[in-house]
Amino acid sequence: MQSVETGVWISLAVYFILMIAIGIYAYFKQKNDIEGYMLGGRNLSPAVTALSAGASDMSGWLLLGLPGYMYASGVVSIWIALGLTIGACANYLIVAPRLRVYTELADNAVTLPDYFSNRFHDKSHLLRIMSAVVIILFFTVYTAASLVAGGKLFESSLNLSYSMGLWVTAGVVVAYTLFGGFLAVSLTDFVQGVIMLIAMLIVPVVAFGEIGGVSEAMAIATQTNTEVFNWMNGVTVMGVISLMAWGFGYFGQPHIIVRFMAIRSVKDVPTAMVIGMGWMILSLIGALMVGLAGIAYVARTGIELKDPETIFLVFSQVLFHPLISGFLLAAILAAIMSTISSQLLVVSSSLTRDIYKLFLDKQASEARQVLIGRISVVLVAIIAIMLAGDSNSSVLNLVSHAWAGFGAAFGPLVILSLMWKRMNRNGALAGMIVGALTVIIWVYGGFEIGGQPANDAIYSILPGFAFSLVTTIAVSLMTAPPPVYIVQKFEDMEKGLK
Repeated sequence: MQSVETGVWISLAVYFILMIAIGIYAYFKQKNDIEGYMLGGRNLSPAVTALSAGASDMSGWLLLGLPGYMYASGVVSIWIALGLTIGACANYLIVAPRLRVYTELADNAVTLPDYFSNRFHDKSHLLRIMSAVVIILFFTVYTAASLVAGGKLFESSLNLSYSMGLWVTAGVVVAYTLFGGFLAVSLTDFVQGVIMLIAMLIVPVVAFGEIGGVSEAMAIATQTNTEVFNWMNGVTVMGVISLMAWGFGYFGQPHIIVRFMAIRSVKDVPTAMVIGMGWMILSLIGALMVGLAGIAYVARTGIELKDPETIFLVFSQVLFHPLISGFLLAAILAAIMSTISSQLLVVSSSLTRDIYKLFLDKQASEARQVLIGRISVVLVAIIAIMLAGDSNSSVLNLVSHAWAGFGAAFGPLVILSLMWKRMNRNGALAGMIVGALTVIIWVYGGFEIGGQPANDAIYSILPGFAFSLVTTIAVSLMTAPPPVYIVQKFEDMEKGLK
């Protein structure tokens, strides 16, 4: 057993050293200005843009949550994968090219609140403040949720204490994010995305080989659970719509769409889309196949599986050499760390640009803003560790609520601001507030639909997104149109796409 753990630790040590080395490389590579630290100088290649967006998006859900959902519920889990795929594709088609052009035209905006404020010339700063508050609060909790996953991974797989797992996970992420900024986060995300993809292809292939092939696994799975291939198993039509509605969240996720702001040219977006969607589809199929193979493997071998979401961990431990097991555990850490680093950077960016510079030091130099950004990374990480201190924390629901909150508050705002020149600041502010409040009330208001909690019957992002969209349009039409100079900049953005 000791030799097994040694092999795993060797692989993990190599992974940790690689991540920190990339952070050091990025530190010397990037310019010491705010655009360099927070957007990598707007010079990301299509491949780095695509894989960093995908890796920061998927988190541990790809390797743990989705295989577990497939194991527990069968092919009904494909609905959520389908919804996410459609949402991500639409994000590349609608948001990516326009946001890349418009954020540069909007006084070189480097954060999402920056863009909202500059897009509508909001001199009151209400848009910037409200969006920054949403980002800081939601993402600090979101980061804590990811740290909990890291702590539990070390506790369950390497006999390390939960608290030590938290500090190891956070320590490595903070090290490369602190020094290397956005470029380090994006480059490490690229490497982590490659690791995740390899893992999602290797594990199901080896697992199906152990069982006797895909057809044999399907036969065993059907004998074990007759509903495993029922596309409507345990859900209604509205349930399917709710599962697919996860795709709406993409339009409002700051840690994902910030990659579109940083790609080196709008002409690179189609290439990034091909790479990103190819990575995503292969990864999702691999995750679903891990769950399917898990049903058959557990039935054939009779091993005990207390938690369906650990099926990937089980395969990594029983089917592979310790060095490969370490690589597969590194894949899970890669998924977790890629999300944490992106969230830390988005929060630190908002603290720096939208709080510190706006209220404390309006004349802050570029170098000072970078310094404040680095300090913010450490502070947010410490707060997140404190929030994640209880290993029994129920954070998975908070993650789904945060996804819905961002999707409802920012999604319609992002889309309409890029597609509709009649939109004004009042509509943007009203839509953001209504979207966020709708999700909060839907989740915590105690309402029921058909005898079950409202959020269980209909995922909160559906009403949140719809109400935000309608409110934004209605308020914009009922109030004065935007000034001519704002409309002119919108038209300049459209010309920049050609």
